[in-house]
Amino acid sequence: MSTFEDLGSLLLVRGADELDHAGGTLYVHLHRVAKRLTTLGASDTLVIAGLAHAAYGTDGFPTHLFDWQQERPVLEAVIGPEAEQLVYRYGSCDRETSWRDLAEHHTVADRFTGTSEELEAAELREFVDLTIVNELDVLDHAPKLGAKLRPYLQDLIPRWQSLASPAVLADAYRVLQL
Repeated sequence: MSTFEDLGSLLLVRGADELDHAGGTLYVHLHRVAKRLTTLGASDTLVIAGLAHAAYGTDGFPTHLFDWQQERPVLEAVIGPEAEQLVYRYGSCDRETSWRDLAEHHTVADRFTGTSEELEAAELREFVDLTIVNELDVLDHAPKLGAKLRPYLQDLIPRWQSLASPAVLADAYRVLQL
């Protein structure tokens, strides 16, 4: 089996197909995010992180499939250390603190530990691409959130234009009609 298939099976065992999420279940959402990343030319590491991005819950979706304190090695064994680090960073991100000034400071605040991490350019691009693609999927599949989420993203994404990959940025501009 491939890493993608192994992770898909693990997500099912952990109940991702039983959790409600934008446009269906968390399992379906995770697959849509991974597929969109693939379509936009993301690396294999980013695509697999996209499939697992909510494993530890997120600031916007607190339900977790893995305990970040106990089970990081379990996820890392399936997806590799680089992808697991991105999943952890995404899940642990304190969005209010981090997103606002990300373009200026390149720093992500960890809501689990209270620490902050300044990201290198490649790490920052992967984090931003994953964040944008996730938010676009939520926007596409949760119409009730659109009235609040769309204007927020229309303000945020242009501030991140130097951080995102060209393909992800173009997709965001298309969806948000910027």
